[in-house]
Amino acid sequence: MNLDVKNLSFSYGSKGPGVLKDVSFSASSGEIIVFLGPNGVGKSTLFRCILGFLRPDSGQVLIDGKSTLDYKRQELSRLLAYIPQSYSPAFNHSVLDSVLMGVTGQLGMFEMPGKDKEEKALSVMKELGIENLANRGSMKISGGERQLMLLARAIVQDASLLIMDEPAANLDFGNAFKVMKRVTELREKGYTMLISTHNPDHAYRYATRVIAMKDGKVIADGNPSVVLTGEIMKELYSIDVAVSTVNVGKSEYKVCTPVG
Repeated sequence: MNLDVKNLSFSYGSKGPGVLKDVSFSASSGEIIVFLGPNGVGKSTLFRCILGFLRPDSGQVLIDGKSTLDYKRQELSRLLAYIPQSYSPAFNHSVLDSVLMGVTGQLGMFEMPGKDKEEKALSVMKELGIENLANRGSMKISGGERQLMLLARAIVQDASLLIMDEPAANLDFGNAFKVMKRVTELREKGYTMLISTHNPDHAYRYATRVIAMKDGKVIADGNPSVVLTGEIMKELYSIDVAVSTVNVGKSEYKVCTPVG
C-alpha cells in the first residue's frame, strides 16, 4: 500500500491561522515514519486529515492513487487503523471484546463476530503477549497493557497502515519499550506506520524515516541519523542538544541530551 500526501494545508475556521502549510510526503510498505516537533505544530491535525476525520483546505491524501475522500468509511477502515495517544474506556468491556471491536468494519449490520474472528483476535493478542488478559476488564489493566490492547485492535482490523499518535507518551519506561518493540516487529510483517512522538530517542531507535515539523511545515525528511542533528533539534525546540552514540551489545544507538 502506498500513501501520498500532496500539498496538504488546513486551518480551523476560515479566519484561523494555518495549522498545516503545504505538507507533502509519501509512505510505502515496511516504513516506520516518525513525526517529530513541538506542541501545536500540526502532527495530530495531519493524522486526522489522513484518517478522513478532517477535510483539508487544499491538497490531497491518496491511497494507492485514490483520494481518501473517494473511499467509503468502511473501505477506509480496512486500510487505515488509528491508535490514539490515550484511551479511557467508558465501559469495562473485556480486553478480548475490546480487541474484537476492530473487526466491526468487516461485519454487516447487526452481525456479531464469529468464532473465526475471535480466534484471530486471540492469536494477535498472543503475539503481543496479552493473551492472559482476554477476560480482564479493560478498565482493570495498566496503561501499557491498554496500549497493547489498542494495537491488537488495530491489527485485527486488517489495515496495512497504522497511525499512532504518541503511543508511548503516558507510559512508564518499561511499558514504553514494550510497546515500541512490538511496533518494530510489525514493520517486519510489512505494516506501514506513522508515529508522532516527543521523544527523539524513539525516533533514533525505531524509525526508518523522520519527518521534522515546525509551524505547520515539514523542515526535514529523511534517515534519522541525517535529520536529527543538533542543529535541527535546536530549530525544533529552541535548546542546545548534544547527540551521542551508545553501544548496547552489538547494536549502536544514537541519543540526544539537552545542553546547559
